[in-house]
Amino acid sequence: MPSFDIHAFSRQFLYDPENPLLFNNGVFVFFFAIFIALYYTFRNHFRLRRYIFCFFSLYFFYKASGYFVGLVILSALIDYWLSNLIFRQTRQSVKGFWLVISVIFNLGLLFFFKYTNFFISVSNDLFHTNFNPLNILLPIGISFFTFENLSYLIDVYRGQFEPARRFTDYLLFLSFFPKLVMGPIVRAHDFVPQVNKPYVISEKEFAKGFYLILSGLFKKMILSDYITVNFVNYIFDDPSRYTGLENLFAVYGYAIVIYCDFSGYSDIAIGIAQWLGFKIPTNFLSPYQSKNSTEFWRRWHITLSFFLRDYLYIPLGGSRVPGWRRAVNLLTTFLVSGLWHGANWTFLVWGGIHGTYMLASIWTAAPS
Repeated sequence: MPSFDIHAFSRQFLYDPENPLLFNNGVFVFFFAIFIALYYTFRNHFRLRRYIFCFFSLYFFYKASGYFVGLVILSALIDYWLSNLIFRQTRQSVKGFWLVISVIFNLGLLFFFKYTNFFISVSNDLFHTNFNPLNILLPIGISFFTFENLSYLIDVYRGQFEPARRFTDYLLFLSFFPKLVMGPIVRAHDFVPQVNKPYVISEKEFAKGFYLILSGLFKKMILSDYITVNFVNYIFDDPSRYTGLENLFAVYGYAIVIYCDFSGYSDIAIGIAQWLGFKIPTNFLSPYQSKNSTEFWRRWHITLSFFLRDYLYIPLGGSRVPGWRRAVNLLTTFLVSGLWHGANWTFLVWGGIHGTYMLASIWTAAPS
């Protein structure tokens, strides 16, 4: 009989870059079963429940991205300290100073990991420099938890939200494992008050969570993965081998893939959160049924759209300024949205196209 290999077994608990832990990974079922058993057992012991949740959330992120989990802890420590520093200040100028420091810190991390090599390539192309790309790995979820940190600090600065009283409250908000890797983007003033509420879940809420988890898995593992592997990849790898109609169908297929992949993950996250007694916002509402670009962005990646509206578009002046400035504000917002999705010229072009469509939609809808 084969002997039990304790070393092989113990390696299953370490990060494997070839097999990161995600919702559609079989190991996640084992992970979640242990977590839910402990969470339910200590559901009425709020402090211990928070510690269990923080530990499992950070461990989940470690299994998904390795030692980049340290970035989440570092961000939580610094932003928790900065938020309390901002809150205690009485002078608006001092509050503003510390807010600027927090924005520089958070965007600095994001820019270093996500955009350093992009700007190196831009410099090399435009100014004929000879900088070598750096060997920088992109931490999973950094775009999401950076925006969550920023929304938290800005809300504290605006006086719309008091900082979390305990560090573990904020750490749980930031590291909450259902949404840490791929969103939705959650606001602290919506999430933190739920951390220490009694755990109560009705049959209807359990059934809704179960439906969201199953539908999310179906979108991700059946629709998205199947269409990607068996159709889209074949044509995108060598489009010249196929007819124009086949290439067109591949484009439509890819539109289905990105929707099912992203909305499926969001559904799973929302469903798991529902099972754990947390409400996190809806991220997709049948966006391909939209009548125009404006409606599309109210249905597609809703939490990102609302973040950019509240923390970029409106502070720039929004729709309160004259027509040409409004157009600049809107295009700037969509260019930032494109760059947020990926450090590449194609994403900037994508953002510019959507911004132009949005302007056209607004102008055609405006009364003459």
